Amino acid sequence: MIRKKQRGQLIVLSGPSGVGKSTVISELLSERSDIYFSVSFTTRKPRVGEEDGVNYCFVSKETFEGMIGRGEFLEYAQYVDNYYGTSLRVIEEKLAAGIDVLLDIEVQGAAKVRDKCPDAVFIFIIPPSFEELSRRLHSRNTDDESVIEGRLRKAREEYKEISHYDYLVVNDKVSDAAAEIMSILVAEGCRTKYRMNLVEGV
Repeated sequence: MIRKKQRGQLIVLSGPSGVGKSTVISELLSERSDIYFSVSFTTRKPRVGEEDGVNYCFVSKETFEGMIGRGEFLEYAQYVDNYYGTSLRVIEEKLAAGIDVLLDIEVQGAAKVRDKCPDAVFIFIIPPSFEELSRRLHSRNTDDESVIEGRLRKAREEYKEISHYDYLVVNDKVSDAAAEIMSILVAEGCRTKYRMNLVEGV
């Protein structure tokens, strides 16, 4: 019988707005129920269909800034005039219990996690083309043209950070993108440093 690993793996997933991260994550979690998805805190308003505590923990700007002051975040960042942050306490509890933790954060926050957790696995998701990204943002029907243009400009900036990531996944078909990420996680879990407990005492 394989013993439970001693510490969980921290997985950081980034990608431009509109690339379909949430859909890919849903597919991934439906296949891998043993991964804990860290729900980020944000000051932005919920979109149609989003639930508090499921998609995000929606809080006021004042509440968020209070949490910053108390040092409660592993990372936090501002993105298109809103705060986003990851709870440090929850992440540490899960990793210490040997549970893999998945973070969905943008490049600014990912850079902060990289400094604090260099052993984390960093995965960047891109669309098949920039034209497809524009089409997906328009098809949402949630933002006006100026907001979409801002998101596309931001995406171009984010692309400059791709070289800092360990893996690059193209989200053309959701099931294929999720399968690639699962393959990455299987390979990462087989690294010698995570399996030394299996040969101790031999």
